[in-house]
This record gives sequence, structure tokens and C-alpha cells, in this order.
Amino acid sequence: MGKLKKLKEWIISDALNGLLMWTPNKLHKFKERGSGFLAFAALVVVSVVWGTTWVVSKKGIMLMPALQLAGIRQLLAGSLYLLYFILKKYPLPSRSDLMPLIVLSLLNFVLSNGLSTWGIKYISAGLGSIIGAIFPLWIVLISMLVDHTKPTKMAVWGMVIGFAGICIIFYNHLADLIDPRFRFGIFLSLIATWSWAFGTIYTKKYAKVFNPYFGLGFQMLLSGLILTIVSAFDPNHLPLDAIPQTSWFAIFYLVIFGSLVGFICYLYALQHLPTEQTAIYAYINPVVALLTGWLVLDESVNLTIFSGCLVTILGVFLVNRSFR
Repeated sequence: MGKLKKLKEWIISDALNGLLMWTPNKLHKFKERGSGFLAFAALVVVSVVWGTTWVVSKKGIMLMPALQLAGIRQLLAGSLYLLYFILKKYPLPSRSDLMPLIVLSLLNFVLSNGLSTWGIKYISAGLGSIIGAIFPLWIVLISMLVDHTKPTKMAVWGMVIGFAGICIIFYNHLADLIDPRFRFGIFLSLIATWSWAFGTIYTKKYAKVFNPYFGLGFQMLLSGLILTIVSAFDPNHLPLDAIPQTSWFAIFYLVIFGSLVGFICYLYALQHLPTEQTAIYAYINPVVALLTGWLVLDESVNLTIFSGCLVTILGVFLVNRSFR
């Protein structure tokens, strides 16, 4: 206890000394660099918050259908986005924007977010986040098949290392593969990553430039409506007044931090930082999800799983680096 008290006193003392060093002249310089600092802070928020959303989603769908939770989340978040921009009298998307928005809504939110949320009902949140992080590997494969592009040596090594990392992780889950529910969760999670990869490629090729926040709101609202209608046919569908408090807490956390704060910070970071620097969040999210799942849900995290996670992230980094 004595050592902890000394450490606490040292941290407080160091923090106070740091504050005293901020003279008015330095504060002025800090203000000039404000946008860079805020962009870095936004990137930190994205890296941590989006990592925790996997665990919060897992906690919420323990007590209610996964697609219903995802639908309510997207419906609320999309409505808030659109309401704000309508009140601000932003112009509505043009007719030429509608089709890209609809396609992106289906790929990025109905399929990717809906299926990844459903998938972690049967697998751990940490494993779901790692699978979700490998979508750049699919982008390389899709580009090779569709556009007949030849990947660089770094991209090839990245794919090999990335899939090697997945093999290391699954080595720890060989016994779980006997369970059909576990295999179904893996299948849903993989389809979700393929959908996100196709959505990324579609955005690059066909999506026009429109207000990104307004576009997100439209996509979320449409996907929320679709997921809510689909989930109504689930025999386990719950009336709103029957949804447990824990699930409502998860929904509000996902709406406020996952959909609103997270996306706003992500887009702000994209606008003020280099793209390859912003991509760092994708490497931090799985680590945060693994540690949070271990702390909150008592999910298994051992040296094999953590090593496989780091190897997979290295592979994804090399792929992103080759196409930066």
C-alpha cells in the first residue's frame, strides 16, 4: 500500500508541475496546434470506444435477440443524426446520392454491423473483434479476383501473416469447432467482414461526395428500419417494455459512444490526420476488446490467443501499409 501511495503522490505532483509549466505564451502555442491535438484525442477515443463496443454488444444480446438490438441502435442513432442536420437545414441527398447510400446501408450496417452483432452471440467478443479487423485482407483478395490487380510483395506477406495469426487463434478454439453454434458465429462474423470489404470498395468506386455525417444518418436510419422489421419475425423478439435494463444500457452506450461520438471522432480524425495514422485504431480495437472482454465478461485470454491477435494485426498492418 505504501508503494501505491507514493506512486499516486508522484503522479499528482508530476501533473501539477506540468500544469504550472503552461505559461500564457505556451497556451497560445497550444491553441495554434489545437486542431492537431483534438484530432489525436479523437483518434484515441475511437481506438478505445470502438474496442469496447464489441463487449457492450455481447453484454446486451445475452438478454435479447441480436438483430433487434442492432436495429434499435441504428434506428435511434440514425434518427438523431438526421434530426440534427434537418434542424440545421442541410440539403437532403440528391437522387443520384440515394442509390449509393442505400447500397452502403445494406453492406455496412444491415449486413456488416447486423451480422457481426449476431455472430458474437455464439463466439467471444474478443474473437469477433479480431475477425472484424481482417477485412483489409479480403479487400486484397476481392481486388485480385474482380479487378485482376497484382498485389505487392508486402501485401502478400501481410495476407500470409494475417491468416497465420487467425490459425494461431483457432488452434486455441479447436475444441469449440465441434459446437455448431460456435461455427455459425464464425460464419456470421466472416460474412460481416466480407460485407464491410465490399462496402469499402463500393465507396471508393461509386459513392459521390456528400455530407458524411448526413450520409451516415441516412444509412443508419434505413438499416435500423430493415433490421427492426426482420427481427420482428424472430420468435424471441421482445416488446420494448420487456427489454431488460442491461440491454437498454448497452443500446444507449452503443448509440451515444459507438455511433455518435465514435463516428464523429473518426471522421474528424480522418479530416485532420494522415489516413495511415488514422488507421491505427483498427490495430488497437481488437486488443481493447480482448482485454475488456476478459475484465467484464470473464472471456478466456491466454498467451496463444493474445499472440495470434498480435500476429493478425501485424498482417493487417502490412496490407494497409502496402496500399496506403
